[in-house]
Amino acid sequence: MPLRIVIDVRRIRDFGIGTYIRSLVHALGIIDSVNHYVLVALPEDARTLSAVPGNFEALEFGRPDWDPLTHVSLPLFLQRLSPDLVHIPLNRVPLFMIRPYVVTIHDMASVLFDERRGVRRSLWRFLFRRGLARAERVIAVSEATQRDVQNVMGISPDRVRLVHNALSPEFFMQPRGAGAGPETESQELERQRIMERYQVRYPFILYAGNIRPQKNIPRLVEAFAVLRSQLAGHPAYQDLRLIIIGDQISHHPEVRRTVIQSRVEQLVRFLGFVPFETLRCFYESAAAFVFPSLYEGFGLPPLEAMASGTPVVTSSISSLPEVVGDAAMLVNPENVFDIARGIREVLVDENRRCELIRKGREHASRYNWERTAREVLGIYQEVAGKQ
Repeated sequence: MPLRIVIDVRRIRDFGIGTYIRSLVHALGIIDSVNHYVLVALPEDARTLSAVPGNFEALEFGRPDWDPLTHVSLPLFLQRLSPDLVHIPLNRVPLFMIRPYVVTIHDMASVLFDERRGVRRSLWRFLFRRGLARAERVIAVSEATQRDVQNVMGISPDRVRLVHNALSPEFFMQPRGAGAGPETESQELERQRIMERYQVRYPFILYAGNIRPQKNIPRLVEAFAVLRSQLAGHPAYQDLRLIIIGDQISHHPEVRRTVIQSRVEQLVRFLGFVPFETLRCFYESAAAFVFPSLYEGFGLPPLEAMASGTPVVTSSISSLPEVVGDAAMLVNPENVFDIARGIREVLVDENRRCELIRKGREHASRYNWERTAREVLGIYQEVAGKQ
């Protein structure tokens, strides 16, 4: 008998979680024509879901997940739908959530790096743990996150399932680099047009993602300053720059201070959020992608860079070694000089560079959304079969 599965897609337009929701829904639509899916969306997003398969329907729910009234109103709304189970795609579970439900946890950053104080901090931690503790199954996107859920939150291992994230197929549409197919003239012209629009006429290393404390951006800036001095006379990289996409420096005074103290104000650019096609163009055009994060629940940007044919330098801690395997240059994220060493090696050692490009594309292709969706569907069937 077909299942009635409700998925909360109110974050479908978000930068990170939105990618997870869009990709999972799309892949489920490809692999599953039997079960019935109800997508609970904000009114402004419901129309964008009109192209889903016939066994999917979108229903409007007017409150975002940060609205306190959602703790009562969403469970009442869901109860009227009589679902076999509900999937909450991030750990923002209403206090009175109906059961059974499955929750995906992408990382533990909001607990491990919580800047709240007093009652607000205690309340958030209570809600965070309760959302996981009452779930029939918790989907963790990496082994590192799985361990955190069990060790920090005390969730029983028999209720936690590992299902890796995957890459948007769009990252494999225009290959570049070792092992890639030929690029068309129109693709090259489009890349040149975008680079010209941003006035990028120099080699650059790239970071894409948020600028939170755990992202380690001040050390990245310091490592770049060290690298610039080392490559001052290099024929290809004497004008090397650092470009940061995904956030505004005005929101992060500690990063601004580091840029000024390192004397690289004219060499570091912060572009904020950019459209997908522009982001992919920057991935493809970068001399290297650098991601020295201190903590990641999964770490998708390094895989996106790999799929784009760009060599990756990333941290040797948290989930990142698990995610990138031997297809990236691993460095100690707490050591500025080791970060600089890793970037320099990727830039100037041509054999190592070509090896990482080749391995990177091959490794990134293993993260497939249809496989991820099949594993998630198996969890749905496991949960529904127990009721």
